[in-house]
Amino acid sequence: MPNSLRTVCVYCASSERTPAIYHEAAARLGRHLAGEGFGIVYGGGASGSMGRMACAALEAGGKVTGVLPRFIDELELGYISLTERHLVDNMHQRKLLMLELSDAVVALPGGCGTFEELLEAITWKRLGLFLGPIAIVNVNGFYDPLADLLGRAIHEHFMDEKHGAMWSMVAEPEEVADALRAAPPWSAAARAFAVPR
Repeated sequence: MPNSLRTVCVYCASSERTPAIYHEAAARLGRHLAGEGFGIVYGGGASGSMGRMACAALEAGGKVTGVLPRFIDELELGYISLTERHLVDNMHQRKLLMLELSDAVVALPGGCGTFEELLEAITWKRLGLFLGPIAIVNVNGFYDPLADLLGRAIHEHFMDEKHGAMWSMVAEPEEVADALRAAPPWSAAARAFAVPR
């Protein structure tokens, strides 16, 4: 594994009510990343895809770091038995620290919080503020509408064609490690074409 890719930030959901296919995919991703030698940084939750992913990674011998805002910790929604646990003051600090601790980003299916985190990571990459690979796990075709929307944004020149290289989309969790390693390099110089002209 390249020295630059050691720790992966995983964005995923905390809902217990989603179909089982998404919880199963989260567990598979946790086992896969641990088996490939990646450390994991995530939002620190104990429920839903978050909990399944963290538990599976830990059981596979992986290192899992959780980042929680204090108000979530006070509600006892956090996963306690992690390799590391960071408490922060608010959601903005949480997102910043998660990216600062990570060399790459992976997004599982999720709700508005996952969408926000993923699109912020893509935006930071577009501006040359985050340079790591971004992989979107399109379980059950969940992210097909996002792929269409991003493609339309490029087609209608809200983004440059070069921006399409900022992320990759895979169908299965077990494809993530190869996708991260195969991602084209991205430079901070990318900010020079951040605004299509």
